[in-house]
Amino acid sequence: MQIEKRVIELIEEKISDRPELFLVEVRMLPNNKLIIHVDGDEGINIQDCAAISRHVGFHLEEENTIDKAYNLEVSSPGVGEPLKLKRQYDKNIGREVGIKLSNGEAKEGKLLSVTDQGILIEAKVKEKGKKVQLVETNIDFSDITETKVLISFK
Repeated sequence: MQIEKRVIELIEEKISDRPELFLVEVRMLPNNKLIIHVDGDEGINIQDCAAISRHVGFHLEEENTIDKAYNLEVSSPGVGEPLKLKRQYDKNIGREVGIKLSNGEAKEGKLLSVTDQGILIEAKVKEKGKKVQLVETNIDFSDITETKVLISFK
């Protein structure tokens, strides 16, 4: 994974003067596709992605880091991608999320807050014969296997 380590260094170098931007992940796939996901506290624009791509691509070529043909893809994580970093949770406070827990349970609710240990969601709970109630639930990061932002098309 020497390639990924070098790519991370190059990205951090490129965004070092942009504290609002952050690296989410770098993956070199078996089909020689290098995927870089970068995000920002207020999102990231296409110009920033292009600048990161040029910087990384230029240095990888100069250093001959990858000795075979490869595709370089720089983007923000897609809508369907699970949240990986606390910072991604922070930027999605107020949005509806779907959570898979390590015990197999699934929860949905509005993301209210984030701490270093976990998250607080507000879920709608409907018991038979009663009105829907809003219940706040703390969930530790250690209990979460996946969290995705839920997109509403209403």
